Amino acid sequence: MDRIQQMEVFAAINDTGSFVQAANRLRMSPPAVTRAMNALEERLGVQLLTRSTRQLTLTDAGTRFLIAARQLLVEIESAEKLAVGEEGVAQGHLTVSASLAFSRMIAAPVIRSFLASHPRISVSLVAVDRVTNIVEEGIDVAIRIGELPDSNLMAKRLGVVRRLFVASPEYLDRRGTPNDPSELKLHSIIGFTGIMSIHDWHYKHGKSRGHVQLHPRFEVNDATTALTAATAGEGITMALSYMVADEIRSGQLAPVLVDYLPPAEPIHLVYPQSKIVAPKVRSFVDFAADRLTDAIGQSELALS
Repeated sequence: MDRIQQMEVFAAINDTGSFVQAANRLRMSPPAVTRAMNALEERLGVQLLTRSTRQLTLTDAGTRFLIAARQLLVEIESAEKLAVGEEGVAQGHLTVSASLAFSRMIAAPVIRSFLASHPRISVSLVAVDRVTNIVEEGIDVAIRIGELPDSNLMAKRLGVVRRLFVASPEYLDRRGTPNDPSELKLHSIIGFTGIMSIHDWHYKHGKSRGHVQLHPRFEVNDATTALTAATAGEGITMALSYMVADEIRSGQLAPVLVDYLPPAEPIHLVYPQSKIVAPKVRSFVDFAADRLTDAIGQSELALS
């Protein structure tokens, strides 16, 4: 088995998380995949994967080699397409990751439009409320909220989102509108752990800073459930601006303590840095960036 095929096997194992699933993807037998992986590690003289009965984990050497191997495989694919006159044609399978709420409300509609105009591309949308490891999980493009750490990823800024407290007008009429963060202690708090995992909320008001300890009466790891409870008049919850733009626009929810909210956070499209960006990735970034920016901007308009 040649070196390129060994790299393809290694990448497929990391993409699927399983030797058996990698074999199915590559149309090889599981023993052949195992032999290829063993041969690769023997040839390199380092262990690339730590194997256990439950999971496969990249070693540090494996992480470094996977980044380089993916770049090389992209360049080889581009060279082959160039030889047959398909260089620059967007085709193949694309994997995109974003948070659950962002996927449902903003990313999925844009992806469906992208698919309608790119018939040679298929897309998997990985909706998870955690930061995905693009290299280890085989993600082509990710949508990240918050400041980006230094990395080897390319990034395209899409706009900003804000964290804000919201409640229904009916709840505020019944329990009163808090005018100071300390008054949150007197209210029923609905905690969405995706953005409120720490109950000690720090805020800034002008030049002064402070914090208040929150004690949620109802806590859930799903944004939709938290917002449903808030809309039903059951308490105050924290959400990201795009999650509640329609409800604020329609009057179902109202922002509270707006003078104490933290600064807006940036949102980016990120993808692995490479000398040659795969046409499917380039096409998606070019197509999606403006549309995502417009959708995010519309949600911010509802709050202005």
